[in-house]
Amino acid sequence: MSRPEPPRSAPAFAIALLSVAAFASAANMRVIDPLLVQLSVEFGVTVGAASIAATLFLLANGVFVLVHGPFGDRYGKMPVVAIACLAAAACCVLSALASSLGLLAVARFLTGVTSSAIIPLAIAWLGDNVAYEKRQATLARFLTGQTLGLMTGAAMGGALGDWLGWRAVFWVLAAIYIAAGAALFAVMRARPEIARPGQRPPGSMVGQMLGVLARPWARTVIVIVALEGGVFWGSFTFVGADLHHRFGLGFAAVGLAVAAFGAGGFVYVTVAHILVRLLGERGLVLWGGCGLGLSFAILALAPNTVVAFAAIVGCGVTFYMFHNTLQTHGTQMAPEARGSALALFALCLFVGQAVGVPLAAPIVDRWGAVPIFWAAALFLPALAVFFAICLRRRRA
Repeated sequence: MSRPEPPRSAPAFAIALLSVAAFASAANMRVIDPLLVQLSVEFGVTVGAASIAATLFLLANGVFVLVHGPFGDRYGKMPVVAIACLAAAACCVLSALASSLGLLAVARFLTGVTSSAIIPLAIAWLGDNVAYEKRQATLARFLTGQTLGLMTGAAMGGALGDWLGWRAVFWVLAAIYIAAGAALFAVMRARPEIARPGQRPPGSMVGQMLGVLARPWARTVIVIVALEGGVFWGSFTFVGADLHHRFGLGFAAVGLAVAAFGAGGFVYVTVAHILVRLLGERGLVLWGGCGLGLSFAILALAPNTVVAFAAIVGCGVTFYMFHNTLQTHGTQMAPEARGSALALFALCLFVGQAVGVPLAAPIVDRWGAVPIFWAAALFLPALAVFFAICLRRRRA
């Protein structure tokens, strides 16, 4: 195996800008959900028909990451991220100007194509530029933008949509993308060494992907992240509906409850450097997995909304304890082809979610969400124990 170049110095300002770009990318995933009613009225279609604008974005976001990863390895990860920011801004402008649902759907698809490069390649760039012993804490700080984006995406879409109309949402996202992309180009001009690609991986793009998959540890990490994503999101997706049906929460309160997950993730981000030092990787995985099991068990048994809210915050903290460790090892699956490796990592996480939710849906329709919560409460700790054992064997 070829040895990667040693990590270069990672300017803190560049990490902050990548986090801003990740904020826009993550917010874009959820920003259209509260706009569906407005879109149905604007274009004279049903809400279900309007949802094509959300579906096409998620489809493109999941698939086209496979293209961006090898491009980042060959031409430099930060330049590709900066270009993707400006391209995503242009696509957001197209969304804001769309005169029909068909044009909006095309614009949202193109936004997914361009925006999907940002988070995986930003994480890969951190892997290239941050020493491994500092990487998990640095990734946690980077996750601030992504976590805030997931927290505020739907809220931003709902608030701006109500105040200024749905088109204003896309103008705001375009401005954020432009600011992040332009600032990244300025940083690269001042520090050109951080924009250069590392040692170029041999072979074609497909060959790079196959090379990553040929490694047993890479297969272990991506299978675990697919299972984690499928079981966690296949369960957590139905938390809002469960709170509405069991406790009669209004939709605004349901949105606040789901945002509590992001608040838990933000709590983890703020103390990650302490937890990494105290618990280590295996400790984070074990405590994270067991915490997820406990949180889902509490959700299943919750007698009131206060207890349910606390469990949702617990899900946010412990999910990122587990997932942040997986991300860190995702950056190390193939150090000489990190872009390709993180693209596969992101794809498997997306596929896990895409499979987990529809598998859980018929169970929820027939018996409610509680059985799904119990399944997650049992499976996720077992998966964490398995990953911890794999980490111990790898270290040995």
